Amino acid sequence: MYRVFYIEEPMYTDAEDDYVIQQSKEKVWVVVPHLKKGAQGDAASRQRSILNRLFSDRSISRYLFWYYTPMALQFSNHFTPMLTVYDCMDELSSFKFAPPQLKELEKELMGKADLVFTGGHSLYEAKKDQHAHIYPFPSSIDKCHFAKARNHKEEPADQASIPHPRFGFYGVIDERFDIDLIEKVATAKPDWHFVLIGPVVKIDPAMLPQNSNIHYLGSKSYSELPGYLSGWDIAVVPFALNEATRFISPTKTPEYLAAGKPVISTPIRDVVHPYKIEGLVNIAHSPEEFILHAEQELAIEDKSAWLAKSDAFLANNSWDNTWQQMMELINDRLTAKQALFANNKRKKKARLPSIT
Repeated sequence: MYRVFYIEEPMYTDAEDDYVIQQSKEKVWVVVPHLKKGAQGDAASRQRSILNRLFSDRSISRYLFWYYTPMALQFSNHFTPMLTVYDCMDELSSFKFAPPQLKELEKELMGKADLVFTGGHSLYEAKKDQHAHIYPFPSSIDKCHFAKARNHKEEPADQASIPHPRFGFYGVIDERFDIDLIEKVATAKPDWHFVLIGPVVKIDPAMLPQNSNIHYLGSKSYSELPGYLSGWDIAVVPFALNEATRFISPTKTPEYLAAGKPVISTPIRDVVHPYKIEGLVNIAHSPEEFILHAEQELAIEDKSAWLAKSDAFLANNSWDNTWQQMMELINDRLTAKQALFANNKRKKKARLPSIT
């Protein structure tokens, strides 16, 4: 049984440097470093001191490190974990406003890591030669949660008055979002309505199209998403093709399918393979193709065969299965490291001169 400590981004306060720790309902200890505004010393060294204090306070002596970002090395690279996992979910260095030191820190983390997991197959292909023990793990989903959309009856108030057909998207609206595609389709089809859920970040909101049939509903909680999905006719994955989307593996694709919704996506590699290849989603290379696929989907009255095929494809998609596979790899690497350590210890002992 493990204790799990999740280190959040720091918060800046008027109080002295410290941390706040709370246990979630899943028994995860969530640690939020608090840094005093304007205090002397760089943030990384102060976070390092806070992390040292956490380890002392909680008597942490045998531990594994699990990194989601190489930036965390700045305050944790002085520790010696039994095993280090780098869970590389995205090519973060390609994102807008990425820290300039990110690439160098990732190189360092690749050297420290015992295992590397990637958030999709295209990212795995790009990085597979950088580490001897690297494995692709596209995000799993909570199928039961999103399947609620199939039987949801009550419309959310801010969506209820939006006419059909509805094309829905949820997620961050940023430099990855294909603004041009949505604007052109919405302009060509004024009777089609686009429901866009999520925060607008890293781009100027003034850049977004303001057609009367495009509805920006802002951020929603995870628990609310099935309620919105239930009222959509088609779900969309409208990502632009650029450096920030080159290696993404959108989790929303299987979530939309679990909700029983037809999907139209731009040609993101990890959507084309496997979802397009399996005949589960439509791929649109242009506004004209988007409209063609949408018209075809809207004309299909009986989707039972497609739905059965989609459900069969998702049958083994679960966080439990993903975690079991990850744990098998972790245990194998731990066993191998311990055996290597014991062997080196025996060799060192054999080399010591005998005293007579």
